[in-house]
Amino acid sequence: MKIVSSRYGKKHVRVLKVLREGARHQVKELDVSCLLEGDFEASFTASDNSKVVPTDTVKNTVIALAHTLLGRENERFGLDLVRHFIGKYPQVRRVRVEMSERRWDRHAIAGAPHDHAFIGGAGSPFACVVAERGGAEVVESGIDDLLVLKSTGSGFIGYPRDEFTTLPETTDRILSMKARMAWTFGTVPPDFNAANEVVVAAMLGVFAANYSPSVQATLHQMAAAAFAASPHVRRVTLALPNRHYLLANLKPFGLDNPNVTFIPTDEPHGQIEATIDR
Repeated sequence: MKIVSSRYGKKHVRVLKVLREGARHQVKELDVSCLLEGDFEASFTASDNSKVVPTDTVKNTVIALAHTLLGRENERFGLDLVRHFIGKYPQVRRVRVEMSERRWDRHAIAGAPHDHAFIGGAGSPFACVVAERGGAEVVESGIDDLLVLKSTGSGFIGYPRDEFTTLPETTDRILSMKARMAWTFGTVPPDFNAANEVVVAAMLGVFAANYSPSVQATLHQMAAAAFAASPHVRRVTLALPNRHYLLANLKPFGLDNPNVTFIPTDEPHGQIEATIDR
């Protein structure tokens, strides 16, 4: 038998880096795949791992170099990665790095771009109208799959701890949610589209501007903002899945990480829901 070609490495290494320019932040979130080719035949044919760079090392390298080198240009970071592996390991002949970026658009409040609050995708507006013969008509509007993130201005402390608690307290963390926001009208507004825009803007304004001691507190503040923005809204239902961005542990590599580089996770996530009446 003959090995015609082979490659290996790590796929879907996810990393988010906060690029700080004073109070103004930019977030860069990448999904990186890094595959190596070279003199690895003995690992297949002779169970000899002496030249095999562990895929876990590949993952750690991506994260550590992102922490130190990733900037605004993805291509330049890709060059840094391939040059690292080619330069460090003589058995590596070829490196292929593929990067996919999740774009985060800066959230604007009253037309002014916010320093550290972002929106990923426009979400999916929805509406539900229910009527019974001889009864009242109920109109619910909302938006689903609205991905929002702020790179600071959030914390979580003062919770009970027991033998199974490992979560460290923090007063500065990333807060990101894939929100479902719904509101029921008590009276018919002159223009549903205009009313919906005002409600969404008010809730996102609170998300961006207010310090968040918990997702629960932010949810309550968002509902209050919706009521204040539109007198026609009588009930707000919010489901706010808390998407965790875990601070990357770079201590094994001798690197300090002051809330700069994070590992994005989707599952499991926190799920916070509530329905609030005016």
